[in-house]
Amino acid sequence: MLITVLVPTYRRPQDLLRCLEALSRQTRPVDQLVVTVRNDDTETWKALPTLAQFNLPLQTVEVSTNGVIAAMNAGLSVVKGDILAITDDDSAPHPDWLERIEQHFLADAQVGGVGGKDFVYHGDTLEDGAATIVGKLSWFGRAIGNHHIGTGEAREVDILKGVNMSFRSAAIKDLKFDQRMRGTGAQVHYEFAFCLSLKKRGWKLIYDPNIAVNHYPAQRFDEDQRKAFNAIAVANAAHNETISLLENLSPVRRIIFLLWSLAIGTRQSFGLVQCLRFFPKEGSLAFRKWLATLQGRWQGFQTWQSS
Repeated sequence: MLITVLVPTYRRPQDLLRCLEALSRQTRPVDQLVVTVRNDDTETWKALPTLAQFNLPLQTVEVSTNGVIAAMNAGLSVVKGDILAITDDDSAPHPDWLERIEQHFLADAQVGGVGGKDFVYHGDTLEDGAATIVGKLSWFGRAIGNHHIGTGEAREVDILKGVNMSFRSAAIKDLKFDQRMRGTGAQVHYEFAFCLSLKKRGWKLIYDPNIAVNHYPAQRFDEDQRKAFNAIAVANAAHNETISLLENLSPVRRIIFLLWSLAIGTRQSFGLVQCLRFFPKEGSLAFRKWLATLQGRWQGFQTWQSS
């Protein structure tokens, strides 16, 4: 099997150098490396000549549109491998990353996607924790991530995480990442629609915590600044999650999801109960989070309905 690795990057040349150095040390070599670069990203274009030191089969693809979706789809258009492995520029895959990914695809022809654990580092501090429930979608539509703290054996899941996911090219040959996702950079939850579409078609998605990358969350150059509240970013995330689930759930589950998300919600996307829960601690910020989420849910519903 041939393996293509896709790395979207934007204005993080030092992170990209670390990522490519890790890819150069794979026990199972990369057959094709595709790095997507925005046309206005002068920092990365200047750094590209230094990447030759890693002796990787590098192919750069220029992108003129904002957002990770455009970068991903541009990368998809040039993939030659039987397997497409995707990671972020602020990651460093472990040496056996591709070797372990390939083993899963070889072992079962029904496996359409494989992902694993991202060890999240904040400086020198590793984010700790342990979870056995990873990448699952509950019956009422709550998405459970936990990819960064997953433990146990390899198992079937519903959702993979963008920093550490791979797909069988035959399974995704007519798929694109959903261009309806909102955001000018990260476009949070963009993985949902893609993974759920594969599940809907009958392909298996596997999460194996032994397939690992180190993840060093780097600066984002958009409205989503990770820990800082931004109403547009919250609304975009709720929009993207909403359209992904409405697109892939059954009619009954769609209704249940909408009722649950509006009434309860999560810590990231407040429903009324979460707003009341956090109001004593966060005050008006909890109300603002709730309003931003409501806006995103409504916009997501409108986008889904109109398309």
